[in-house]
Amino acid sequence: MSTAIYQGRYTATDLAQEDHRARALSWVVWAGTIGAVLGPNLLYISDALGESFGLPDMGGPYVVAAIAIAIGAIIIYTRLKPDPYLIATTKRNESQQVPSRHKLSDAVAQLKDKPRAILGIASLAVAMAVLVMLTVTVPARMLDSGISLQIIGLIVRINIAGMYLLSPVVGWLVDYFGRVPMITVGVMISAFACILSGLTSAEATTVLAFGQFLLGLGWSCTMISGATLLTDEVSPINRPAVQGFSDLLVNISSAVGGITAGLLILTASFEILCAVALVPLICITVVISIPACRRHSATSSP
Repeated sequence: MSTAIYQGRYTATDLAQEDHRARALSWVVWAGTIGAVLGPNLLYISDALGESFGLPDMGGPYVVAAIAIAIGAIIIYTRLKPDPYLIATTKRNESQQVPSRHKLSDAVAQLKDKPRAILGIASLAVAMAVLVMLTVTVPARMLDSGISLQIIGLIVRINIAGMYLLSPVVGWLVDYFGRVPMITVGVMISAFACILSGLTSAEATTVLAFGQFLLGLGWSCTMISGATLLTDEVSPINRPAVQGFSDLLVNISSAVGGITAGLLILTASFEILCAVALVPLICITVVISIPACRRHSATSSP
């Protein structure tokens, strides 16, 4: 499912004009708001439905989720025709060159001499790692301090709202101001969220909620601009391999972020965790300052 979600974002850009790519991608991201809102509200209903059919406790939500995914897959398979990717390659006379299989080495080779594409991938990985580091620890920290589950659940929803709700606005800003400037904005917002969270006690729920919203918004800015930048810098025929490689690195960074967060909470403190989360953000800022990353590539695809 994760792979389908990631690739769905890129599919939206296949036929979009260069100055509308971020907006096209952002609407797919925004659609996640619907699931984020409906999903938790269907938990108890689907559980009760599952129990009525003799399923074990909390088995119903898994069945309902599987059915929803299957329906989505059927709709995409039957209605998303012709394939936008094939149309995009045909427009560039590349349809005969499309390989039957893409290799990991193909993706790595395509990134050679493409610093802006590398920046796009790095920004995606860093944004995800930082998001995971804080979102998995803030609720646990609040729970340990005696904050009610209702308040914690509300703050989690606020974080999700920051991630998805303003996506169309972020997409418009990325198309208007540019990919790299909006990556910078996203990194700065995420950094401020880390600092704010690290300086705030677990009992200051209002401030923490604001910090979680900013964390989600920073992720949204960085993710939409980074994914669009990556698409800009790679020709349509090579996009699936490079985008898949990017998704692999993003998932690895997510796992590393979660493991790192757990180790730091056990061995150090939440404040140290927030400080460590700033390190990759600072590294991305340094990379952005490299002239080759700021300069628009002559090989960017339309």
